[in-house]
Amino acid sequence: MTTIGLLHPGSMGAAVGGQLVRAGHRVLWCPEGRSAGTRERAAEHGLTATDLPLLLSDAELVLSICPPAAAEDLARRASGYAGIWVEANAITPQRTARIADLLPASVVVDGGIVGSPPTGGKRPTFYLSGPNAIEAVADLFTGTDVRPHLLGPRIGQASALKLSYSAYQKASRVLAAVSYGLAVDHGVDEELLAIGGKRPSSYLNEVDYIPKTAARAWRWGPELLEAADMLRDAGLPDEMLRAAAAALARWERAKDDGRMDLAGALEQLRRLPG
Repeated sequence: MTTIGLLHPGSMGAAVGGQLVRAGHRVLWCPEGRSAGTRERAAEHGLTATDLPLLLSDAELVLSICPPAAAEDLARRASGYAGIWVEANAITPQRTARIADLLPASVVVDGGIVGSPPTGGKRPTFYLSGPNAIEAVADLFTGTDVRPHLLGPRIGQASALKLSYSAYQKASRVLAAVSYGLAVDHGVDEELLAIGGKRPSSYLNEVDYIPKTAARAWRWGPELLEAADMLRDAGLPDEMLRAAAAALARWERAKDDGRMDLAGALEQLRRLPG
């Protein structure tokens, strides 16, 4: 059994932590400042509550799975940690390298999770890169619904892969929502779906996903801005992703709203944020 620290158990983190608990590991988390929803998720998945100093002293490995904007601040709070730190957030390779510098006593592993949270038979892939510790991290998920995939020894590879995919996947969902809303306004939505239906894999034809996109906008927007920064640093156009993030900001009031319907999502999309 390995003792693992999890910071912080959102929908993805809690489900990943739950997989580790079911694999026989002890998973610690910090309830300080967390919402009632977070506490419910942690209890549901069998996570053990403690404070941050005890988590950092007891955990052999820490999984950081949090919103992109919080990743570096979280690492600063854990600057004295001496163990394996898995930086599994949707951030640029440059930010991952900065986090490694903030944790000089740790072995930092770069991670990127692609797919839905591992519940109900869903099996996301956990891409890992960095030092030899990536194999030890991968071994923790033996027999779980999280599929580890080792990329190589370089910090930043997993982050780059995650954002490269997010740049397409999340921006495509936003564009599909905007296109469908435009067609609804002009009474040609059925015809648009007929066109999209000729390409079964097209997001354009998955209008039931628009409310889900709205509910996840608060997480997707910052992730697209991270991907935009990576495009800029590579000398590639970043304007499209920044525009998609601005569109997602119109859904800021829809945070994790599982009750929103399609009409409500489109109504919010037509409004300016604030």
